[in-house]
Amino acid sequence: MSERRLRQAAELALVGIASVWGLTFVMVQDAIALLPTMAFLAYRFIPAALIVAVIFHRQLRALPRDGWRAGLVMGVFLTGGYIFQTLGLEETSASNTGFITGLFVVLTPVLGAVFLRQRIPILAWAAAGVSMFGLWLLSGAGGDFNLRGDGLVLLCAFSLAAHILATAAAVERFDVGALLAVQLGVVGLTCLAIAAAAGQLEPPEGATVWSALLVTSLVASALGFFVQSFAQKHAPPARTALILASEPAFAGLFGWLLNDERLSATGWLGAGLIMSAILAVEVVPRFRPPRPLPEG
Repeated sequence: MSERRLRQAAELALVGIASVWGLTFVMVQDAIALLPTMAFLAYRFIPAALIVAVIFHRQLRALPRDGWRAGLVMGVFLTGGYIFQTLGLEETSASNTGFITGLFVVLTPVLGAVFLRQRIPILAWAAAGVSMFGLWLLSGAGGDFNLRGDGLVLLCAFSLAAHILATAAAVERFDVGALLAVQLGVVGLTCLAIAAAAGQLEPPEGATVWSALLVTSLVASALGFFVQSFAQKHAPPARTALILASEPAFAGLFGWLLNDERLSATGWLGAGLIMSAILAVEVVPRFRPPRPLPEG
């Protein structure tokens, strides 16, 4: 197959994965209405971790102690991201969750500047300001801001931004596949322990729950990682980033199609500002954050 056809196949596959990541917001919201959140996350991430561990078993066995430590740190941030996101989905819409989660793209260079003293252009600060104003509009111009919903998802965005910064440092020294297996295992086992301690370790039942688990575990997590890795080898970085930035838009689309979620005019303006800020950060190589792992 020619390089051009490989690039087209990679971009098409990436669009499919971005749409799946957007769809998962709706599917997870429906599933956690039937199954406790921590149990759902445990059932989602433990199988995904096992699949990745089997595929990368050689790299995992060769991972040094420092690599395990780096993977654990990354896993802590990833765990916080998914717990905050899924708990937030209990209280707010899939559309809001998708757009607010996407803010991690904008927050990553900002956190890097604040905590790691990384220098970023003024445009990155402007994008952060625009996205925060968009969040204010999306949540009803402050009047309908749901602390248990929108607020938790905002904490998710901060957690994922911290995870990206930790990942950027770790992947320079250790194998990405091995790190992914460790992280997914941390998320799954932590959620399993919390669910067991809270007496919420219920077995998954029903087509809604099982379909959500299959899509999020096998497609969004395990397959999504491979598709993104393949795409980044064959598609230009700017086009890859642009496609990945469509994830919040897909979340809004599926929220409207499947859950009849409708934004007000103010909400659409806020969502548009957030998407504009995300696109600005994604397509400018100088301060686009690395995205070696899927966030859907």
